[in-house]
Amino acid sequence: MLDLNGKSILITGGTGSLGKALTSHILSKYPETRRLIIYSRDEQKQFQMAQEFSSQRYLQIRYFIGDVRDKERLERAFQGVDYVIHAAAMKHVHIAEYNPDECIKTNIGGAENVVNACFKTKVERVVALSTDKACAPINLYGATKLTSDKLFIAANNIKGENPIRFSVVRYGNVMGSNGSVIPFFINKKKKENILPITDPNMTRFNISLEGGVDMVMHALEHAWGGELFVPKIPSYKIMDVAEAIGPNCEKPIVGIRPGEKVHEEMITPSDSFYTYDLGKYYTILPATHKWSLEEFIETFNAKKVSLGFSYNSGENDEWETIEGLRKLIKDHVDPNFKI
Repeated sequence: MLDLNGKSILITGGTGSLGKALTSHILSKYPETRRLIIYSRDEQKQFQMAQEFSSQRYLQIRYFIGDVRDKERLERAFQGVDYVIHAAAMKHVHIAEYNPDECIKTNIGGAENVVNACFKTKVERVVALSTDKACAPINLYGATKLTSDKLFIAANNIKGENPIRFSVVRYGNVMGSNGSVIPFFINKKKKENILPITDPNMTRFNISLEGGVDMVMHALEHAWGGELFVPKIPSYKIMDVAEAIGPNCEKPIVGIRPGEKVHEEMITPSDSFYTYDLGKYYTILPATHKWSLEEFIETFNAKKVSLGFSYNSGENDEWETIEGLRKLIKDHVDPNFKI
């Protein structure tokens, strides 16, 4: 069993939605952690987060201002750290399309800096956060995250005798996270009573912050090195989300933004050669690994998926309903939301 008591953990991009959820989980479940370091470049977000998770109440918490582009700062921050969760990234698709060089510097250069800093400071385990947009990417954000995934997975091949393990978790839209559609729609309803729809056929995968946290913890505990974990989660239709939030709102069709897909993918048919079903999760295994595949299959009761298998939000077997979405919004996004 994973036990973070006595360990030092660092979260890059730790002031984001998932970073705060991870912080809450770690502090409540593992109160004897030695250190929990929140590493990010936004001093205002750190100031705000420190009001909720103060170093006076939680003596183990530290707030480090730093950018993943700065390898020297990373190396200093990683001193004495056991586990790293890499959540820092430029994430807005349209902003990345307009500022490609900045996205590349953060998402690819930053990933490479994290890998190298981990090697230099004897970090034991690393979990990097990916996105469904990294699967068969059509936008720059997805392409940079796919490259980041490859860097973390390949790091397992160059570690030599170092016992460090790198793994990746990939999931869909996090319900209620910064920039996601649900809080955007709630705000638009309050201000304008208009919910702009990009494409009425659009679908997305849906995962709660708690689901994202559970997945990171699963990877920290169970990864052998090089796995890319994918959760089994429901999809939703954008029109159902709009109906759940604003049934009486206007819903004009505004068109897809640059780099958007109608349906998201998390596993392509080409990935099926290396994909195994673990029960709660799928995992895409690396083509090259230093451990026994037979032992892995036996340990996790892993079952190979059929050739040509794919996992697509538009062809999912599990769907959120309008009523179910309303309850989820009240439980996970806005407790004042009226069902």
